[in-house]
Amino acid sequence: MQFSVPLDQRGSRYELSRRNAIQFCGSAVGLNLAGLIQAQVGQLIAGTSANEMSSTSVKPLKSCIIVFYYGGPSHLDTYDLKPHAPADIRGEFQPIATTVPGLFVSEHLPRMSRVMHKVAIIRSMHHNNRLHDSASTEALTGRPSPNGDREEFAPISQFYPCFGSALSYLRQNLSIEIPHVALPFVFHNVIDTPCQGGGFLGTKFDPLQISVDVESNSYRAGALSLPEGHTSALLTDRRRLLETLELAGTTSRSTPVGEQWKMFCDRAYQLLESETLRRALDLSVESPQMRDRYGFGPAPLTVGEGGGGGNGAELGVAREMRGQNLLLARRMVEAGVPFVNVYDFRQQGQNWDSHFKNFNQHKTHLLPLADQSLSALIEDLDDRGLLDTTLVVAMGEFGRTPKINADGGRDHWPDCYSLLLAGGGIRGGTVYGASDSLGAFPASDPVTPADLAATIFWRFGLNPETELHDLTGRPNRLAEGRPITSLFS
Repeated sequence: MQFSVPLDQRGSRYELSRRNAIQFCGSAVGLNLAGLIQAQVGQLIAGTSANEMSSTSVKPLKSCIIVFYYGGPSHLDTYDLKPHAPADIRGEFQPIATTVPGLFVSEHLPRMSRVMHKVAIIRSMHHNNRLHDSASTEALTGRPSPNGDREEFAPISQFYPCFGSALSYLRQNLSIEIPHVALPFVFHNVIDTPCQGGGFLGTKFDPLQISVDVESNSYRAGALSLPEGHTSALLTDRRRLLETLELAGTTSRSTPVGEQWKMFCDRAYQLLESETLRRALDLSVESPQMRDRYGFGPAPLTVGEGGGGGNGAELGVAREMRGQNLLLARRMVEAGVPFVNVYDFRQQGQNWDSHFKNFNQHKTHLLPLADQSLSALIEDLDDRGLLDTTLVVAMGEFGRTPKINADGGRDHWPDCYSLLLAGGGIRGGTVYGASDSLGAFPASDPVTPADLAATIFWRFGLNPETELHDLTGRPNRLAEGRPITSLFS
């Protein structure tokens, strides 16, 4: 079943120590926690157009979870198989039936096949960036990087804000305790997924970064953890000392910079004392059955098994948290976090960049846990009554080439790929758009990352034409695309 809709075609992250967060809230803390500060701004949310809002009766979202499969999953081996194409295109995997009559997915997605009546597939995504970081930039901001299609590993400064940062900016007057989180953040030898922050909106709208403790298989929120042996009472004593110094005139906050510093400090203390955040990060309260339902992950890859090599043994513990990352995302939604980004397999050689032995990599290391954890997230949200108000987006930065290369792999292909949407009022069992017979180009209803951006913001009740202003005062639309309203009921 298809629906048609007309379609239109600088901030830096700062690394800080825990000490800086606790010792008198130095200025660096303001930078680290800036994504959680609700500063006063003059921007007001423009009203959503009557035509767009009247096209659906579905209530606005409360939360969105983006599961980002860095490296680019093969659409031809997951959700857009071509069983009648030549062998060097269709590959090794066979299609299996789903809960939606006539809809088939890869044989290595058996759990997802049982929830497809809750899912919509867009099979006509496309853009022009052929390299990972520039493609990720467009996927996560809805706009191509001003720097063009850059070679991966070359630093790309972020100009446009990511979706969660833009949402935090426009809804800052709601005083949400934790408006945006990104996880997991720190592994060994990790290539950061680009464009996680506030861009021209400033670092104050960066997300709270959640990292994995590879020793204990647990989570921590950067500087928002008390050092071992320290208590909240000690933190309170230090805060009182700071206030005493202020009253004595040792420090000054009478300037705009000083007032902003005070705001950063107050926010830092609030989060350090936040029981909501502490409880959300504690997966030990989940039953063993629930943790097993999401899965931990297979044994680590060894050198040469992945798409580009890499030290699998060094990264094995972190990899085993892949499924738990989606469980944590569910807990963040329960804690009232409106926007959650989960980044899957960011380390080179351990991600979805399957230039080498694509089929072995997908069936052995990539798809089994992705199948288990994503289906568990959808079912778990549904069981808890959260799926209707939470939009789940599962995507990579592009797809893979229709033609299988000489190494049994597939290369980068942004010309056509697939993504999944679940919850948030989506019409389950829907396929929007189509690729051609080879999975090479859109055959109908082409969709761009700009359209996805507009759809996400529209579902939050925001007008995609709302203007955001960069540091020079230049206006930028919230999203350049058009929302795909017909996907929702």
